[in-house]
Amino acid sequence: MQIPTSKSKFNDKSETEAERRIERLILHLNPNPHLVRNTWNQLEMETCSRGKLIVDAISLSGYMRGKHRDIQDKVFEYFNANPHLQTPVEISKDNHRQLCMNQLLGLVKEAGIKPLHYVVHDPVKYFAIVEAAGSVDMSLGIKMGVQYSLWGGSVLNLGTQKHKDKYFDGIDNLEYPGCFAMTELHHGSNVQGLQTVATFDPITDEFVIDTPNDGAIKWWIGNAAVHGKFATVFARLKLPTYDTKGVSDMGVHAFIVPIRDMKTHQTLPGIEIHDCGHKVGLNGVDNGALRFRSVRIPRDNLLNRFGDVSRDGKYTSSLPSVNKRFGATLGELVGGRVGLSYSSVSVLKISATIAIRYSLLRQQFGPPNQPEVTILDYQSHQHKLMPMLASTYAFHFATTNLVEKYAQMKKSHDEELVADVHALSAGLKAYVTSYTAKSLSICREGCGGHGYAAVNRFGSLRNDHDIFQTFEGDNTVLLQQVAADLLKQYQRKFKGGTLAVTWNYLRDSMNTYLSQPNPVTARWEGEDHLRDSKFQLDAFRYRTSRLLQSVAVRLRKHSKSLGDFGAWNRCLNHLLTLAESHIESVVLAKFIEAVQSCPDPSSQAALKLVCDLYALDRIWNDIGTYRNVDYVAPNKAKAIHKLTEYLSFQVRNIAKELVDAFDLPDHVTRAPIAKQSGAYSQYTQYVGFE
Repeated sequence: MQIPTSKSKFNDKSETEAERRIERLILHLNPNPHLVRNTWNQLEMETCSRGKLIVDAISLSGYMRGKHRDIQDKVFEYFNANPHLQTPVEISKDNHRQLCMNQLLGLVKEAGIKPLHYVVHDPVKYFAIVEAAGSVDMSLGIKMGVQYSLWGGSVLNLGTQKHKDKYFDGIDNLEYPGCFAMTELHHGSNVQGLQTVATFDPITDEFVIDTPNDGAIKWWIGNAAVHGKFATVFARLKLPTYDTKGVSDMGVHAFIVPIRDMKTHQTLPGIEIHDCGHKVGLNGVDNGALRFRSVRIPRDNLLNRFGDVSRDGKYTSSLPSVNKRFGATLGELVGGRVGLSYSSVSVLKISATIAIRYSLLRQQFGPPNQPEVTILDYQSHQHKLMPMLASTYAFHFATTNLVEKYAQMKKSHDEELVADVHALSAGLKAYVTSYTAKSLSICREGCGGHGYAAVNRFGSLRNDHDIFQTFEGDNTVLLQQVAADLLKQYQRKFKGGTLAVTWNYLRDSMNTYLSQPNPVTARWEGEDHLRDSKFQLDAFRYRTSRLLQSVAVRLRKHSKSLGDFGAWNRCLNHLLTLAESHIESVVLAKFIEAVQSCPDPSSQAALKLVCDLYALDRIWNDIGTYRNVDYVAPNKAKAIHKLTEYLSFQVRNIAKELVDAFDLPDHVTRAPIAKQSGAYSQYTQYVGFE
């Protein structure tokens, strides 16, 4: 293996550096076997070259967008051909809600897109449609998700054939607009604590839906305030026992409850609906609050896939306990998290495209008596935007993989895959949406005052996306689920059990990752070593394994005095860091796989460069952890920092091609400062100049 010479740009010219070069020469004579050059290492060295890469944006875009770009282009072209359906910069709440409904009706009735068909037969294509719709207007993407993923998905996934026969066509063609009534005023993340009650009346063969107190009012229910005619209501199923107990609580179940008359659209008796009002964002979605007062529904309206009630009031289920039934019910609703993860990356692509195109356009200052330079030529601006661009690519491949896993899960119903998708969707949803929310503010700031103009979209993107961190599971709660799963996997490892697919590295290499760092490799600082994907992935997994082991020890210690709940709370920040570290490891692994699988050499070289920046930037951001355990020596930490800055510069050189590969038309990004030509002229025309 070739070792960097004394002319390496990462070496300071000092006496200590001379000693370091001698040490590296010794290592050269005794190379580490895993770093012997092969075809993959050759690619890594080629992308280290100091010249600008030549990137074919069309080929890269084809690899990125995959086989479903046609359906997305169909969505884009429909709205481009119907400007009256494009959302204006300034619009009232009520007008936005009606426009959003008209947009959805247009896609279904005029463009001929049938989302519920794809929910069942091709989930990957369905998520591609939702991503495209959300790019046009995030409210449209969410309203589509409410209608098809949540309302439609609950009927298909929690019901049986009789429900599909009765409701499928009406949901698909929007004759049955519906809601997903799970969240209550006092209960959101704790679904098992829901208080709405569904009591079986054997005399009339009906369920009686009641809201027992104000805390049980269904709140933030999308489609409820204006358009919904049905709701999937999650309530505690109670059966009469004919003894001193009176009723038996069978846990949370889902019921189809009509809320408005099909012909007159009037609210039905016993149902009270109120508008949740103007929100920070997503005002095209009509969120409402629902209260039920002795609302009677037929027994057949119980979505009975996991539990049923007979005519004489007897309960039957293929699952043995309340917890098993509850887990199975929520497991069937994981598609919402999958969709939010995927759509959040779409928002990140749009915001990164706007910020980077503007940064390549805007000039500011420069050397004396010379032309001004673009603001993306400044190292500080590269530091803001280039790691973000690298993360966008990383998240794209990770969430694409998640969508494909989800589609496989829906076909196979494999228990191991179900568990894997459940945990991975929770982690990616939490991590990606939090990152995107922070990045939107950075992009706005990176565009200065022009980023503050509503027409340039950062305000609406930021406001619309912000709730992604909360619905379909609060991010902090979801990360705790990931940490809990990791601890279960850790326990299984030492009991010889099987591990979920995502945690294979814990099974295969846990002992390696928990061993003492090699003092020799801890000092390697050559560019070829730092850009070796094995080094990068090992570093990510080492950190996760150390965090997992240390938090397991802490929990065991604190549980003796504080109990399990107290110990968990004492270690909560540690647990959240563990979950984030694991998700970063998964993201990097999928990015590396995507680079290796890319068939076009120029695209592969560009992706390798971006992948290296993603990996080394993450390592540098947590360099204290690696330094504290001597995984990285001081000189190596310095080399990582310098290389990260240099890779940011190299990615800057192909930044235009990288955002062009997202293939977002101007009529989708819509921001004047992001136009590929004539940006300033369109911007000035917008405010009234001729």
